[in-house]
Amino acid sequence: MYSLARSILFRLDAETAHGLTLSTLDVAARLGLVKRLAGKAVEDPTTLMGLRFANRVGLAAGLDKNADHLDALGALGFGFVEVGTVTPQPQEGNPRPRLFRLPEQGAIINRMGFNNAGVDHLVARVKASRFAGVVGINIGKNLTTPVEQAVDDYLICLRKVHAHADYVAVNISSPNTPGLRNLQFGEHLDSLLGTLRSEADQLDQDAGRRVPLAVKIAPDMTVDEAGMVARSLRQHGIDAVIATNTTVSRPLVAGLPHADEAGGLSGRPLLEISNSMIHELRRLLPDMPIIGVGGIDSGQAAVAKLAAGADLVQLYSGFIYRGPGLVTECARALADSVALHGDRGQAQKSP
Repeated sequence: MYSLARSILFRLDAETAHGLTLSTLDVAARLGLVKRLAGKAVEDPTTLMGLRFANRVGLAAGLDKNADHLDALGALGFGFVEVGTVTPQPQEGNPRPRLFRLPEQGAIINRMGFNNAGVDHLVARVKASRFAGVVGINIGKNLTTPVEQAVDDYLICLRKVHAHADYVAVNISSPNTPGLRNLQFGEHLDSLLGTLRSEADQLDQDAGRRVPLAVKIAPDMTVDEAGMVARSLRQHGIDAVIATNTTVSRPLVAGLPHADEAGGLSGRPLLEISNSMIHELRRLLPDMPIIGVGGIDSGQAAVAKLAAGADLVQLYSGFIYRGPGLVTECARALADSVALHGDRGQAQKSP
């Protein structure tokens, strides 16, 4: 059924199809039809960062930037849903068109630019949600905020989402906000993470609950750069790393329509690039939880993420191409793999 729907949707502009799909999903959720569409969710309870995940498959940030569709997406069988990236103030993002399909490679290029309705809107939507699973909130900075003052934006978002997030993800790796990836290195990163860790600890103490802090990184780093990032994550007591965001690399899609569009590339061409980064991070950070994302379009690809060193995985582009069935396929493949081979990372089976 999804194949038929996709054939219709893919005749539309990518961003128009995206909005239409989510609106239709909301209607289906209100009518109680989503669970029929998705099938029975896979129960594979896993505890990580002190949080209990119903299974190891999550939805990556970017698909539901404002948490407007949290209930509908949560009903598709995800073990967790990450919403955002959200910024302190609403912003339009980059001019359209800014989202492009490369179906020959099961890939997407986007240069959305953190388009979102602002952190207050997202918080209101999360508060109104009935989704009972783990909710991560991904935070970023506004385009007009200088990189030197980025920490102020992250602090605003952290303070506002803390009470409503199960974990907070710090996005310093989108290629679509000028200068943002500079925050991944050296003094910029140490200053940002030190400030956020201190603030998160105080918020945790005041609230009487710990909200884990994760950092989302780019795949386009050298081994030396990955080492510098890993040292900073460890030094500042970050709870998890999300690897990886989209890539600016294009060799695997060279010559295809839209391949030269500016933006971040996601989907199947990202799989090995992100897996290599996960493998390096696992070597550098043997005890840190890793959420693996990038290029998962099958259960086999999800298992490859665990083999590289991830504990949990997230879907985005593969979900666009394969539909809700991919959630169940990946969750079942991961559950079967762990039952057969044991956990590859730090995830622990819940009693």
